[in-house]
Amino acid sequence: MSNLQLIIEERAADIGNFMVGRLLPFRQKRMVGPFIFIDHMGPAHLKANENIDIDMHPHIGLSTLTFLFEGNVFHRDSLGTAREIKSGEVNWMTAGKGVVHTERTPDYLRDKAKTLHGLQIWVALPKEEEECEPSFTHVNAEDLPMWEENGVHFKLIAGEAFGKKSPVPVYSPLYFVEIKSSETKTINIGAHLYGESALYILEGTIKSDGHTYDPKQILVAKDSSLCEFQIEANSTVYLFGGEAFPEERFIEWNFVATDKGLIEKAKQNWTQGKFPMVPSETVRVPLPSPRLK
Repeated sequence: MSNLQLIIEERAADIGNFMVGRLLPFRQKRMVGPFIFIDHMGPAHLKANENIDIDMHPHIGLSTLTFLFEGNVFHRDSLGTAREIKSGEVNWMTAGKGVVHTERTPDYLRDKAKTLHGLQIWVALPKEEEECEPSFTHVNAEDLPMWEENGVHFKLIAGEAFGKKSPVPVYSPLYFVEIKSSETKTINIGAHLYGESALYILEGTIKSDGHTYDPKQILVAKDSSLCEFQIEANSTVYLFGGEAFPEERFIEWNFVATDKGLIEKAKQNWTQGKFPMVPSETVRVPLPSPRLK
């Protein structure tokens, strides 16, 4: 019997500056472990003087994980952080009770042709941490655990798995792992996983139970302990998941919470200008108008 519970296809979504592929949330699967939102950005090929400019916007109740395959983004936030992220590095920003940030093309690239390609991920915080003090951590590519088994290359981007721990400071049991292979291999990793588990195919092909799966699909496992698949040559996949929370999470705009009242308060605070602002930034993204029922 197949271990697949659900196959999620990437859906186009407009985030203002360019189109992305929305992966989570999905109507039949709102979360995988603590992972509540995943956007596949690009690859966007930008001409000279075409740039990424995402103005000040707020978050509560989550941590953001930015991981780029290609390109550069400059992050600024209301904590005073000003940091460029390059491919292979990790930006981990915990919003907690509230943080504001911007994302822009670095100044030295604004008049050059460039490509942006990566994942933007939101990880919900445990109930007891959802109003914690905000924080920011940057992890260099060489500081992430990397290893090889039977010709397959692994990288632990966040969390704990395979007896290893990423330096990214997560708040609940989770894992986010890159798996690359230049040869066709059978991978059985169920013994290393826990909680809920899913696999995102970035490039190449995965085969499982006689079926073939292609890029831009998320495969959600019924049982993470039975996670086995064949990865075809020249494929890259991302394995993610972890322990699910006992409480439901609500998500509206950039806000995540266990209580809708926290979201309403955040909306009001943003409208009234009560969130902290980002130094040297002046333009705020307005609160979206309510959707018609």
